[in-house]
Amino acid sequence: MKKISRNTAYLIVIFTLAALLLVYFMPADSRHKYSYELNRPWSYDLLTAPFDIPVYRDSATVNQLIDSIDRTFVPIFKTDDAAQARVTALVRENTALPEATRRRLLRAVNDVYMGGVINSSTADIIADGNLQELKFNVDNVNVTRPTEGLMTQRDAYVYIDSVFRNSPDRAAIQKMNLANVLNPNVVEDERASRQYRENLIQPIVAAVGVVQQGERIIDRGDRVSPQLFQVLKSYEATIDKMGNFDRSRQIYSLLGKVLFVSSLLVMLVLYFNFYYPDTLRSVKRMTALMVLMVAFFIFGVAMQKTIAQGLYIVPFAIIPVVVQVFFDSRTAFFTFVAEVLLCGVLSSFQLEFIFIELLGGTVVVFSLKELSKRSQLLRSALFAFISYVVGYAAVEWMTTGSLVSLSGRLIGYFAINAVLISFAYILIFIYEKLFGLTSVVTLVELSDINTPLLRELSRECPGTFQHSMAVSNLASEAAHRIGANVQLVRAGALYHDIGKIDNPAFYTENQYGINPHDALSPEQSARIIVGHVRDGVRRADKAKLPGVIKDFILQHHGKGLAKYFYAKEQQLHPGEEVDKAAYSYPGPNPQSREASLLMMADAVEAASRALSDHSEKAIAELVDRIIDNQVAQGLHSESPLSFRDISQIKDTFIKRLRSMYHGRVSYPPEAPVKPAVGASK
Repeated sequence: MKKISRNTAYLIVIFTLAALLLVYFMPADSRHKYSYELNRPWSYDLLTAPFDIPVYRDSATVNQLIDSIDRTFVPIFKTDDAAQARVTALVRENTALPEATRRRLLRAVNDVYMGGVINSSTADIIADGNLQELKFNVDNVNVTRPTEGLMTQRDAYVYIDSVFRNSPDRAAIQKMNLANVLNPNVVEDERASRQYRENLIQPIVAAVGVVQQGERIIDRGDRVSPQLFQVLKSYEATIDKMGNFDRSRQIYSLLGKVLFVSSLLVMLVLYFNFYYPDTLRSVKRMTALMVLMVAFFIFGVAMQKTIAQGLYIVPFAIIPVVVQVFFDSRTAFFTFVAEVLLCGVLSSFQLEFIFIELLGGTVVVFSLKELSKRSQLLRSALFAFISYVVGYAAVEWMTTGSLVSLSGRLIGYFAINAVLISFAYILIFIYEKLFGLTSVVTLVELSDINTPLLRELSRECPGTFQHSMAVSNLASEAAHRIGANVQLVRAGALYHDIGKIDNPAFYTENQYGINPHDALSPEQSARIIVGHVRDGVRRADKAKLPGVIKDFILQHHGKGLAKYFYAKEQQLHPGEEVDKAAYSYPGPNPQSREASLLMMADAVEAASRALSDHSEKAIAELVDRIIDNQVAQGLHSESPLSFRDISQIKDTFIKRLRSMYHGRVSYPPEAPVKPAVGASK
């Protein structure tokens, strides 16, 4: 049995987690299959009441009425006689006080409790004017009592203390610590208050009407008015309460969700396996893609639950923008279609949602062929908004025959959606940092020849810099021809030889008459030449260049030989076997079409400089010989480059080199300029 690799195991875990999250957040199903929205036409056949349907107020109205009750609600209070009894017993048990003082103290305590003692929180409510009177339940009848004369525990103690201000027994009374035992005797009756509040709320949550069995509810084309909307909601709630949505149906519904989500994810896997198997094997890239899809789905669920038709606020068109920046246009569109189909289950009008989103997303994909400026996002956001409105109008016109029912609120949601699309740069930046991916925007910035590393290359190695520029132009032209990543090739070509900065004079393009290799052995020279790959990677690490750029530095010679010095060593030691390891580049061989392109362009451009004959035939022979030799050596065997790609690359190189080395018209010698009359000699 074949063992599953660690990479494959990671991918299985990633896709499984994504599927579980998508199924978990998918809205619960119910027996009814009606999708409708307020003030939109009913798109189903005639619906009649299959049973008596009690109609209830909508939740917003119920909450509003309950809030109104709570704002004016007066709780029920009760008298706690035990509070006074405890203080009275404490006074009577104090034999240290004279009898006359005890009787006087008992009268003061009785006066306080007759007026009523309340806690501080109740006193604060009264002070704020929110409790004008207290309500008591006497023999199941609510009676009210004014709040005048009520004291807090502190006020009660101050009053008693004032009665004995000039009494010789005041100190003894203070030692009784009455402040802590004068508990309130007027307290809220929580049980009675709760029951009273429930009695007030009951009429609000009770049914306000009944739709009798067989009565017409709504027919196709009818507008879902607020009244009908509530009837439909009551109909759904009644079905659920009657238990028609049984356990077995829940299981089938869950299995359906699993099958639906799994089908979409398998579709994605098959797409990548067929077109981009290398991407499918990348745990980092597939994780980034799954996180993007799951995050937008959860965002859509949250918006749909929070705001009516809130799904249209979610900027799903950001998905193809982000995917296109890190992958390509085809992957961006395919991923976007999968996400829209996935989120279609959240919409009340699935056809309308899918059509509008696909229209807007398609426009964004084609308007952002290569993202390099922020202004492009603003333009695409505007195009998306126009597409949303046009798509919305088309669906309304098709279903209702008029544009009268167009919702201004929905068009406002489209505007918010478009504004959010224009902020895709922020998400791109976050994804770059979070997953270590390299965006087209970063590649454009790296292609600026004013970056510190390229300025240093231009200053220290002017010949190498010009060679890199020529290779960049040559490779990017061929990349465009075969559909490879043009911006990636352009940036990689500019940096592929930065390792030569350490020893510029040892490379032909930077030499001016003196060749330092003349004083070295072939092996020493090869070590320096081969070492520019290692030096280039070191400089790339220091400059914190992305990994994709370092791949170009490592792969632009693959595992090839420093042929000139290898052949020279063979000439110096005829008949001896020369160790190729000392003359071989570290590699690896090109792993992508872009890296193969760079290897070809690098060799062809360098060799073309030595041509004395720049005719089409000579250039074609040079290009064929170099590229065919690389293919024969197996340098491109690990690259997904096809024979058709190679043919197109050769053709592009030949045309480009011909234009670079085209002949010039010989200008006739200029006639000597005669001095003007009177001019001094």
